[in-house]
Amino acid sequence: MIKYLNPIAISITLLLCSNVFMTFAWYAYLKELNNKPWIIAAFVSWGIALFE
Repeated sequence: MIKYLNPIAISITLLLCSNVFMTFAWYAYLKELNNKPWIIAAFVSWGIALFE
């Protein structure tokens, strides 16, 4: 049955799931840094994205 699925639909679904997961992860991450200046969160997030 899997061979009948549309590859474009699978790609879009996986991208949407990834986007939703990363949005929740980002907000949870920012919630922990609410007492620190925003520049620290910006540098940490850019540092994480650099290694991805």
